[in-house]
Amino acid sequence: MSVDQAADRRVLEFAHTALIVGADRDLPSVLVPELHRSAEIYDEVLLVVSAQTRAALADAAAEVRPDVVSWGEPAAFYQRLGSAYEAFRRCLTAQHQAGRRLHVIAEPDLAAAVDPGFRAERTTAYLAYEAVCNDTYAIGGSAVTCIWDSRDHQDTVIDGIRATHAYELTSTGPAPSPRHLPPERYLAERHDVPARPAPSRPDRDVTLHEFAELGVLRSVMGTWAAGHDVAEEGAEDLVVAVIEVATNGLRHGQAPVRVRAWRDGDTLLVQCDDTGDQPIPATAGYYRPQPLAVTAGGRGLWLARQLADVVTVSSAPGRTSVRLHFPRQLMRLRFPPISRR
Repeated sequence: MSVDQAADRRVLEFAHTALIVGADRDLPSVLVPELHRSAEIYDEVLLVVSAQTRAALADAAAEVRPDVVSWGEPAAFYQRLGSAYEAFRRCLTAQHQAGRRLHVIAEPDLAAAVDPGFRAERTTAYLAYEAVCNDTYAIGGSAVTCIWDSRDHQDTVIDGIRATHAYELTSTGPAPSPRHLPPERYLAERHDVPARPAPSRPDRDVTLHEFAELGVLRSVMGTWAAGHDVAEEGAEDLVVAVIEVATNGLRHGQAPVRVRAWRDGDTLLVQCDDTGDQPIPATAGYYRPQPLAVTAGGRGLWLARQLADVVTVSSAPGRTSVRLHFPRQLMRLRFPPISRR
């Protein structure tokens, strides 16, 4: 397929592309031509990138029509992982509903505001969203290009990037990724393995046998979160996420449900364990529930993924565990709107 044919095809279908940078020269030599190509195809090119990348692209962006290129503040998107994924989905949806084609060029920020000991788990969790967005971002003729620096990640992460992106950006344009996997297969083959076990003496340890005890859990979690210097809204988000997961354990798993909470460095963690034998589906919580599903109780894990930063799920005979990560710095943030050039 020629570059022109690939460009024509991208107008008609969603293109999820990875730019894997291996040297400083790769960014301008590969991304600048793509910026010019996109300006001819899309109604808007939204760049959500680091200050360093923005500086490297500023001259090239200035050469493009001023009504095409806009800049997004990374902090407005890269918050907690689930809400970051949802923010991009809503942005693409709004543009599609307005009859506009949007190309987002984004540089995932997975290290800021997160304890170094949890960055590997966070990257693994983010790649799950990268897999799912091949379905959920396929709105009209939109496109998303993600910038990843191979010097910042292990080879296993780079392999995951190639598996979750349908295309890889080269100097001649996007090329199909031979390692790409369908979202359901990618999610089924990955495994959530918490880096550290729960402590033997957590800050809070609550066991639930029935729904009537959820009020006690709400009070315990609210008091615990409020004592860790997070914003009131952040504390409320933590409580809602925990209640949703605990409710799922009682409804879809099996009582008793044990809920433990502790602080590790600058991260608040909560783990919910039920004693059921039904594993949680690999895709659970990644796809926005339909309105009818909300009333039927289908929103619990999806909502938890929106409110927590990282959610890991693991199953073993007689136990299903869901662990929620709440980095304190992210629980304090207030996010600015998109800024435009």
